[in-house]
Amino acid sequence: MPTPPITRNQPSMADVYLEPAEVLSVLRVAKAKGQREWAMIVTAYKHGMRASEVCNLRVDDLDMKNGSIVVQRLKGSLRTTQAVTEHRGEPLLNELRALREWLRQRPNDGSDFLFTSQKGGRLDRTQFFRLFRDIAAQAGLSAEKRHPHALKHSLASHLVAANVNLALVKQQLGHKSIGSTMRYVTTSDRQASQATAGALMTIF
Repeated sequence: MPTPPITRNQPSMADVYLEPAEVLSVLRVAKAKGQREWAMIVTAYKHGMRASEVCNLRVDDLDMKNGSIVVQRLKGSLRTTQAVTEHRGEPLLNELRALREWLRQRPNDGSDFLFTSQKGGRLDRTQFFRLFRDIAAQAGLSAEKRHPHALKHSLASHLVAANVNLALVKQQLGHKSIGSTMRYVTTSDRQASQATAGALMTIF
């Protein structure tokens, strides 16, 4: 008799994301901790970056004059050049200001990495994980949300919830396949019925 498949009650990492208010809580604590922490986390969130991708950023990847950043993604994802933006409605999401202020304070230790450790040189992904974990805990997030990868899932979920075109969501996240983006799309029977009713009203 075949062994029944193992079922897991815990959600996968793809199901774990921060609510918008939780993102702001994390950024508020991060900014109070330091400019580096604020800049790292807001950059990771707004570009849907993994911890290693944030730590691998170099100063030359950032073009403050033109307001852009080159994101070299891992795991077969796309290499993209994306805008570094302000956010007039919410100062905590002002990535341009966060990075500008960090560059003013960043020690000139000879390293070409954008985010350096307190001892100098590249900040390790494990260090970033610990920083984020402590900041998220201080912000009151539940244990399963205290992982920097939740930032990537959060951006995806927020863009999909805002009805951003999936092709644009795919590009912002650096996905090579639209299938990777589709896993963030969840719909209900009620949403489908409402969308159908609205579409038919415009057609007829």
